[in-house]
Amino acid sequence: MWVGKAVIIRWAVVAVIVFAAMIWGYFIITENQIKESSLPVYGQRNGDSTDHTISTFSLKDQDGKIITQSDFNGKIYVADFFFTTCEGICPLMSDQMERIAGKFKGNTNVLLLSHTVKPEEDSVPVLKTYAKNHNADSSQWHFVIGEKSVINKLARISYLVGGTEGNETSDFVHTQYFALIDPQKRIRGFYDGTDSIEVNKLISDIDILLKEK
Repeated sequence: MWVGKAVIIRWAVVAVIVFAAMIWGYFIITENQIKESSLPVYGQRNGDSTDHTISTFSLKDQDGKIITQSDFNGKIYVADFFFTTCEGICPLMSDQMERIAGKFKGNTNVLLLSHTVKPEEDSVPVLKTYAKNHNADSSQWHFVIGEKSVINKLARISYLVGGTEGNETSDFVHTQYFALIDPQKRIRGFYDGTDSIEVNKLISDIDILLKEK
């Protein structure tokens, strides 16, 4: 009788140890998966613990509505820089932005922000027509206009996509890169907006940020 109880107790202890090991292993694997799936934060300087964030802005969208940084509070968004008469990279970029808009259509946590770098040509009505041609829902995808110096400063200093050459505020900025911004207004990725494979990666990374959120 006592031998039977001892065996039962021994197996119970073994079972508890095995179960505890399985739980511990699960949490280790899960923690590693979370670490591996997290995205880097761009713009941090060595020795500076403060994250680089997008600066404040006030721009006008295709509906003539003033759009500010507060409209993106707590949101994930993709930013790009284009102009409507561009016949090179911009049509490809806008097509890819349209893909992103379609993928997250109706998801109020994901927005898109397209800045024209030729405000002297791209008036609000011009942006409205361009947005319509790309099936843009103005509640989710904003095409914005502002002073050229403001747009260029945002591209170079805030979104870090305008390159390092030229004047930070006045020179023409033309870049194919999309910037992925998280709810804390930090840059979490750069992607070639003319490359569908890179945009696939961008879409996957948005999903990662949605899980973080």
